[in-house]
Amino acid sequence: MASGILILEDSPTVRKEIIEALKNVDLFDNYFEAGDGVEGLKILTSNHVDIILCDLMMPTMDGFKFLMKVKGEPPYQNIPVIILSGLGESDLKIKGLKAGAIDYVTKPFDTGELTARIKVHLDIKTLQDNLQKTNKMLKELSVTDHLTRLYNRRYMMDALEMEFHRSIRKGIEFCLVLVDVDNFKKVNDTFGHIQGDLVLASIADTIQEELRRYDIAARYGGEEFAMILPETSREDGVAVADRVRNAVPKIKFHPLLKDLSVTISLGVASVPSPGIDSVDSLINAADDALYRAKAEGRNLVRVFA
Repeated sequence: MASGILILEDSPTVRKEIIEALKNVDLFDNYFEAGDGVEGLKILTSNHVDIILCDLMMPTMDGFKFLMKVKGEPPYQNIPVIILSGLGESDLKIKGLKAGAIDYVTKPFDTGELTARIKVHLDIKTLQDNLQKTNKMLKELSVTDHLTRLYNRRYMMDALEMEFHRSIRKGIEFCLVLVDVDNFKKVNDTFGHIQGDLVLASIADTIQEELRRYDIAARYGGEEFAMILPETSREDGVAVADRVRNAVPKIKFHPLLKDLSVTISLGVASVPSPGIDSVDSLINAADDALYRAKAEGRNLVRVFA
């Protein structure tokens, strides 16, 4: 992503001087400039900015109000802001730092000091951004099944616990659907485990495609999957399950498996229901319904009653 700096300064001459100094050291790809905080906020909403130079005394919206706005908006909170202030404005510098600025440069500034300070904070931001990306990736890995890219069983259990208690507390219906791939052992025995893994990954993709954005799909274990459907009645849960069941046999596998067609069996349980008073009893109910679907011929949806 191209790097960018936003320069907030009501003097066009000072802005030009800053941009020329920074271009000499080739720190940024894009240079955005504004004469007041209002114009600066408009630029922020539609452009990628890595660092901000902000004068404190500007018309319309001064640097303090701009800082308050920026630090109050999550998308911009982590952008470092270096304030520009005149000689003898110690109180204003302190006020600016308390408002969220990370550093200050005094006008008239030395271009060497200005570029050095900007480079230091740009390097720090790059390290912080990389750390955030790494932490996000580690968090995703900790809750994701590596084969199917669905949530793993641990995440599913935590989500199920939360949804169960939310449902009880607010009196909202929700469904749990357990899914099992029919005769999957035959797939592994015929084509091998590597191809079997590809089959599971394709089924997982199909399940995810058939769900709403806020539904949760997880790999429950082996060739079993789970779908948590918030704010869903038993009837609607059955409709979702049936839609997924009908979609799976239509999967087109790669050439080595071009003649393969797989089916799934599904068990649906909903809350509130008589006899379901815990997450464990909910899972058992969905599992019982799944067992009936398998016992009655497979490629079926059955509901706990």
